[in-house]
Amino acid sequence: MTMFAGIDVGASSVVLVCRQNGRGSAPETFDQSVAGHAALVRRLCRVAPQCVVLEATGIYYLDLALALQAAGLPVAVINPRSFHHFAKLKLVGSKTDGVDAALLAEYAERMNPALWQAPEPHRLALRDVGRQINRLTAARTQAKNRLHALRARASTLPLLIDDELEGIAVFDRRIQRLTAAATDLLDQAPLLARQCQLIDAATGIAKASAIAILAELCVLPGHLKANQVSRYAGLDVRLWQSGTSVNQRARMSKAGNAYLRAALFMPAMSAVRYDPRAKAFSLALQRRGKKKMQAVGAVMRKYLTGIWACLKTDQPHWCPNVTRTGTAACRKCARCRSSRVAQVVDPRGVVRTWSD
Repeated sequence: MTMFAGIDVGASSVVLVCRQNGRGSAPETFDQSVAGHAALVRRLCRVAPQCVVLEATGIYYLDLALALQAAGLPVAVINPRSFHHFAKLKLVGSKTDGVDAALLAEYAERMNPALWQAPEPHRLALRDVGRQINRLTAARTQAKNRLHALRARASTLPLLIDDELEGIAVFDRRIQRLTAAATDLLDQAPLLARQCQLIDAATGIAKASAIAILAELCVLPGHLKANQVSRYAGLDVRLWQSGTSVNQRARMSKAGNAYLRAALFMPAMSAVRYDPRAKAFSLALQRRGKKKMQAVGAVMRKYLTGIWACLKTDQPHWCPNVTRTGTAACRKCARCRSSRVAQVVDPRGVVRTWSD
């Protein structure tokens, strides 16, 4: 008989429920450790479920998912948001680890989720390094803001200013060290190194930003479309309208990868300031009534769409020196001279400008 399994993942333990013939088994608890994962794998190998479902719960699910897939078990890692709505649909009043595991097993039976494919180890390593660069960059920005506030006061002790300067210098060294480590990882993977060059060719994207963006995109399945990647980043537009009484403004959902959004923010801000096309696109949106930060969010989505197209088509990001219909490499830009083609590409491979 067909069997399905649901696993509720926690910080210290994981709970398993198997479901067969519409009925769930009693919950079984395993330690959140290497030994506990091994025991859980042995238990599942004995029953041979058709699908094992678990949520993508922060940092706790990955090692277990890798262990399950290494054992040849069919694993589906689902978005916690979709499981939350499934639980609401079932009108379940209680919430315990056992109840959640049983619901996950039922989700596996009813929803037929797509199976999860583990990213390659060097891609996971690059993502970890990229996220640490992202965190350190945010901490350095906070330190610079504190330094600005201290310098704005005439009564500030010089010791406090020196302390913040030392902290910023430490952040700079750590970011440089991690960027060098990420570069070493890219050198071991020629495809990723090529993709990093494609991203770095875009206006406003420095090497550290290119690494942070690639670190989040390299673990995604290559078959995703641009709008799916935008939703993954939380850059999709959320509408809240019904009849004549409910008509809220459209907003960015932000229900996605915060690391990817953070990595795209400063490049978008730089592009709006220094890139004529991005600036014209932003101003056009503001003339239509959008606020400045809404326009920046739209530029972020434009950038992400173009970057994803570059990664899928293996072509460099658009160059302002290339005409709308041009197909030859630009001779004015050093980056374009180093590549064969410099085109404005969208997800369909069409040459476009920012004003389209």
